[in-house]
Amino acid sequence: MNQFYSPGWAFWIGGVTIVSIVALVLFLRGTARQTVFRDKAGNPIATTGHVWDGDLQEFNNPLPRWWMGLFIFTLVFGVIYLSLYGGLAFYKGYLGFSSDKMYQQESAAFDARIEPLYAAYMKTPIPELAANPTAMATGQRMFLTYCSQCHGSDAGGTKGFPNLTIHNANAWLYGNSPDVLVETLTNGRLGMMPPMEAAVGGKPGVLAVANYVRSLSGMNHDAKLAAQGKPLFATACAACHGADGTGNKALGAPDLADPKRQWLFGSSIETISHTIEKGRAGQMPAQKDFLSPEKIHLLAAYVYSISHGPAAAK
Repeated sequence: MNQFYSPGWAFWIGGVTIVSIVALVLFLRGTARQTVFRDKAGNPIATTGHVWDGDLQEFNNPLPRWWMGLFIFTLVFGVIYLSLYGGLAFYKGYLGFSSDKMYQQESAAFDARIEPLYAAYMKTPIPELAANPTAMATGQRMFLTYCSQCHGSDAGGTKGFPNLTIHNANAWLYGNSPDVLVETLTNGRLGMMPPMEAAVGGKPGVLAVANYVRSLSGMNHDAKLAAQGKPLFATACAACHGADGTGNKALGAPDLADPKRQWLFGSSIETISHTIEKGRAGQMPAQKDFLSPEKIHLLAAYVYSISHGPAAAK
């Protein structure tokens, strides 16, 4: 969408606005001088000469003075408004008003009112806060505002975006402990699985490793191809996923041997092969630029509550 945003649009909009106002002023000026049309002999012309449906004509009467007065008033009002509020895009206006500034002021005022509440939440450990129904109702609203676009309104995730309701801590790439959740929300995560086709010997190696990966968690696989893929996995994949395929949370490398893990892109032979061949990349954006530490703490508590189930309320 970047191609639709350019400083030139501000001058275009402002120019069209100014030209329109000038054109209307000239129109009114010309109309105000005209009282009635006359023919070459100086006699008043009763109609404009336009005829519809055989006998429907348009009288040649000047514009009513009240109408012209109202039109002039709207033009003057428009000029004053544009000069005060900067509606010409490239001119900020005498009052320096902007919707962004108003939003910032209203947000600051709202934050000042609820700051004591968030401060109290901040002092509460996340497992304990996760058991607070009032706090979790607020946390859910925050989740719907900031997180549901990727993870879904039910936090169930979708292709490429993890399911946050899974209670199996081992299924979380970096873990779902309170400290890890706060770190993830604060600074975000950048995950990348590099293309490994060349490293495993081309497409035959990709297929062999894909079968071996499925064998690690007990899924259906070709035993012969899996045996061929095992040494390739040890050479090309073990550095991140471990020799036994159990992953490395410090790197965000998933545990491939856990039958209860979640596969972000799918677990079919075709999908795993595509991942090995082309790689994957994903980013969890940092929230610290627009959420305070107190709000991140509360949001982490909500994610903790849905990822630990009833245990979080104890």
